[in-house]
Amino acid sequence: MKYLKQTITVFIAGCAICTLAFKDADKSGDGQIKIDSKVNPDWHLWSERGYNFGIDKQKVPMPVEFNSQIMTNSTIMVRGKDNSGKRWGYHCFEAYASDDKSRITMLVNKHVEEGKPVAELYYYGTVYSHHDTAYNWFRVGSDVREHSYMFSRDEAIFYGSLQLKNAITLGNVGAADIVKQKPSKDSESNHSEDAKYVNYISLKNGGDGTMFYDKDNNIVAIKVAGKWKKLKVEELPESVKYDF
Repeated sequence: MKYLKQTITVFIAGCAICTLAFKDADKSGDGQIKIDSKVNPDWHLWSERGYNFGIDKQKVPMPVEFNSQIMTNSTIMVRGKDNSGKRWGYHCFEAYASDDKSRITMLVNKHVEEGKPVAELYYYGTVYSHHDTAYNWFRVGSDVREHSYMFSRDEAIFYGSLQLKNAITLGNVGAADIVKQKPSKDSESNHSEDAKYVNYISLKNGGDGTMFYDKDNNIVAIKVAGKWKKLKVEELPESVKYDF
């Protein structure tokens, strides 16, 4: 099959933003269509953080903008094997709110935790930092207020019931897991110490019914009427035996 190439200029709000090249991926005749934008380090939107964060504008082509919905009867794929520098390396989806700053972000393999790579999904606010105030609520289940399940950076609120098919483990917290003053460094670069401060704030501000396992004293603590108390436990009856 003959190698084909066509170009088309995309117009958004009456202005040509880039020229796209539609071409076969190779000369083998497989018929794949590829769209390429151009690298333009002087593109006016590179000056805005929402477009340039983590991006080398000397390598990354301008985004291709479609001034309409995109619909497919197949799958939208983001592949991570391209090492050209077009991707920051982690982000595979972003959706911006009406302020054009707050965004839903999905990223993969930015971190390794508990021995495994992590995929992350969050609602990042207009405060561009790793501070907890930068993360809004991400609701799962419905769009009805005071229903469903909400997640933020260090907190989750479940309005609905929770049914567990397995065990629940209380937080094992001791003196070594508590920091009473917020560390001065950025919470991403100093995540372990910052997590200890989160422990302190969560337990300090936790209301009645807050529970944790005090691993220093081997007791289960629960807050009742604003006061921490020890939850009374007993030995298992002799007739009850577990194999684990």
